[in-house]
Amino acid sequence: MIHSLSLLSRNESLLQTLLNIWKTSVQSTHLFLSEKDIAALRPFVLQGLSGIDQLLLYTADSEAPLGFMGVEDHKIEMLFISPGAMGQGIGKKLVTHAIEHLNVQSVDVNEQNPQAYGFYEYMGFYVTDRSELDEQGNPFPILHMKLR
Repeated sequence: MIHSLSLLSRNESLLQTLLNIWKTSVQSTHLFLSEKDIAALRPFVLQGLSGIDQLLLYTADSEAPLGFMGVEDHKIEMLFISPGAMGQGIGKKLVTHAIEHLNVQSVDVNEQNPQAYGFYEYMGFYVTDRSELDEQGNPFPILHMKLR
């Protein structure tokens, strides 16, 4: 099930759960990042989770979050799925929901994460530009993608 979370419903316990999903997802998909890199990104992710305009959660019957997506200004800013739930269509459901209900038009992807690039390409996005550095100025190239 997809749930939209208001700013007020984002309590500390939920944020820690989502941070854990983010960390374990990144550890399994962003193989170019060191543990030090991941630790350095954590405060930025927490800030994003706390303040992003649209935060969508995907939960199973148990109501435990299996993945989440953040959307702001018609752009997917974050999408992370718990490693144990990858490959079950959760990302596709979240992206489809965002396209249909939030008018998502773009996403940025780490070039060194071909799995994510391939997923977004499959979902109808194409590369329009490339940046040598990520938002924090690190040498992790970013592909800027738009919906066809």
